[in-house]
Amino acid sequence: MKLKNIFMALMIAVLAIALVACQGDSEKEKEGEDNSNTEQKDNENNEEENNEAAADLEGSVVIDGSGTVYPLMAKLAEEYMSNEQPNVSVEVSRAGTSAGFKKFLVEDGTDFNDASRQIKDEEQEEADKLGMEVKELKVALDGLTFVINKENDWATEMTAEDLKKIFLADGGVTKWSDINPDWPDEEINTYGPNENHGTYEFFYENILEEKDLVDDVDLQQDYPTLVKMIEEDKNGIAFFGFGYYVNNQDKLQAVSVDFGNGAVEPSLDTIAEDGDYAQFTRPVFTYLNVDNAKEKPQVLDYAIYVMNNVNHVAGETGFAPIPDAEVEESVSFLEGLK
Repeated sequence: MKLKNIFMALMIAVLAIALVACQGDSEKEKEGEDNSNTEQKDNENNEEENNEAAADLEGSVVIDGSGTVYPLMAKLAEEYMSNEQPNVSVEVSRAGTSAGFKKFLVEDGTDFNDASRQIKDEEQEEADKLGMEVKELKVALDGLTFVINKENDWATEMTAEDLKKIFLADGGVTKWSDINPDWPDEEINTYGPNENHGTYEFFYENILEEKDLVDDVDLQQDYPTLVKMIEEDKNGIAFFGFGYYVNNQDKLQAVSVDFGNGAVEPSLDTIAEDGDYAQFTRPVFTYLNVDNAKEKPQVLDYAIYVMNNVNHVAGETGFAPIPDAEVEESVSFLEGLK
C-alpha cells in the first residue's frame, strides 16, 4: 500500500513539472509573437511614414536646356506629375544647351539643365566660382539625323563624307549633281539648329571638326521651324536629333548613311555607341544642381524618378536606352544625397 502511495506521489510530481514547463514554453512563444508583432508594426509604421513623406512633396522643379532632350524630359515630367507627385510642378523649357547653361550657372538658377553635349570647361569653371556642385546624369543615346523632303527620291542614301561636304564651306558641293551627276542640277539648301543648341556644337565640333559651315546655311532656334522648312523645300536638307525625325516621319524622310560598309538607316536598333550608326551617335544628359537637390526634396525625388524610369520611356521619344549599370550608378549617387 505504501509503495502504491509513493508511486502515485511520484506521478503527480512528474505531471506538475511537465505542466510548469509547458506553461513556460507557451509564455515564451507568446512573448516572441508579441515582439514579432511589435517589430512588424514598427516596420509598417516606418514604411507608412516614408510613404506619407513622399506623398506630401510639393513645390516646383525647374528645367531648361536642350531642345533635343526636351521631348524625353517633358514626357518624364508629365508622368511624374500624373502618377507620382501631383503637388509638384515640373516646368520644362528648351532654350538650347548653351543658353540653358547660362540660366543654370547663376545664383537661384534652374534645378536641371538638359544638354545634348557635355559641360564645357569654362562652364564647369563658372560652377566652381559659384561654389555649385554639378552632377552629370547621362540619360539616353541620340543619333544625329539628316532629313530631306518627302519628294526627294534621289538623296535617300549618302556617304558620311558627302553629308559633311554639303555643309562645309570648302566642301566643293553646292548642287545635288556635285555629289552624283545623275542627280538634279539644283542648288542644295542647308538648314540646322543654331549655336544655342548642343546639336549644332556636336555637329560643328565632332562631325565637321570645327571647320566653317557654308555661308548660306539657315540656322534656327526652334526645331518645329526646321521641320516645316524641310517639309516645304524639295531641295532642302537639315540635321537634328533622331527624336524630332521620329515624331515627324509623316512630313520628312531620313537619309541612310554609308560609313564604309553600306548604308545604315538611323533607328533605335542602330543608334549605339558601339553600333552601326556609332559615328553619328552621341550621349545626351541632364545636369543637376546638387545643392538644390539637397535643399529641395522634390528636386531630388524627381532626379531619382528620372533615372529609374528613363530607359522605359526613351524609345517612345526617339532615344536609345543607356546600359543598366550606368543607370544604377546614377541612382546610387542620388540615393546617397538623402
